[in-house]
Amino acid sequence: MTDTIDRPALVGEDADTLRGYYRQMVLIRRFEERAAQGYTQAKIGGYCHLNLGEEATVVGLMAALRPTDYLFTNYREHGYALAKGIDPNRVMAELYGRSTGTSKGWGGSMHMYDTETRLLGGYGIVGGQLPLAVGAALAVDYRGGDDVVMCQMGDGTSNIGAFHESLNLAALWNLPVVFVVINNKLGMGTTVEKASAEPELYRRASAYRMRGERVDGTDVLAVRDIARQLVEQARNEGRPALLEAISHRLRGHSVVDPAKYRAESAVTAAQAADPLVKFKDRLLSSRVLDEATAAELEQSAQHEADAAVAFADASPHPDPSTLFDYTYATPVPGESRRLPADPLF
Repeated sequence: MTDTIDRPALVGEDADTLRGYYRQMVLIRRFEERAAQGYTQAKIGGYCHLNLGEEATVVGLMAALRPTDYLFTNYREHGYALAKGIDPNRVMAELYGRSTGTSKGWGGSMHMYDTETRLLGGYGIVGGQLPLAVGAALAVDYRGGDDVVMCQMGDGTSNIGAFHESLNLAALWNLPVVFVVINNKLGMGTTVEKASAEPELYRRASAYRMRGERVDGTDVLAVRDIARQLVEQARNEGRPALLEAISHRLRGHSVVDPAKYRAESAVTAAQAADPLVKFKDRLLSSRVLDEATAAELEQSAQHEADAAVAFADASPHPDPSTLFDYTYATPVPGESRRLPADPLF
């Protein structure tokens, strides 16, 4: 039953929507836990970067977009794929390298792609997504559409050339793109303060005369609200913006990173800021949730994550004959399709 919350801090919020946010956050958490398990079982290969601890940021950002808006992400994108609306089965199958995955098993963890939901990557090269996102925003503007491009990145990306080039062009051409820096305080293993002369990264927007904002990434509603403002500004006025979300990660840079470079106090602070615990407590205290309903949502999310693993496990591997099917968008004369074991002549 839908009702409108009329209690402090949640005035005007729809109860079903809030419960939906919580359920989505739990699904991302359980999905990522199962992904970590699959990696340790050697069922997932390559690199694997998890959104553990960033669930509120992910859900809040995706709640600010229309289904037709475009999303570009870095390699830490599983949660974004889920929140953008991709079937968890297809996301897990991609991690497992199976043909039923979002990229037919050839992309893996870092290269999710889905034209239906307009998730246009998944990029393994740091900052590789920024120029492409600006290009997509230019295409939207050129065609006269009202879609918006959101481009997500980590804090370390704000120090590379493509970051500054992309923000400069977006501002110069008044493009409908919102850049989002997920600041978990660590560019891989280096603190922001030791890598950035200006550690308050949202301030870099001022160099390009665009709006810059900072938000608590552990608060899903705060993230949603400021992201909506920036998205609608881009949609209606064609003005780009930069949003910095302070969002702790609960694990190392990747699944294989023990994160021994982190001080115990930093780990404790990240655990204390766990967005799932904070949001659940907030909903319980506001009587949007009760313990029984919370348990049902959590059990449902766990079941969905487990089902995704079962689906991935049962899905076929890509046939080796399809290895070169997507090397080029159109046929190329003389293209070599020789497999490693094939004779040269």
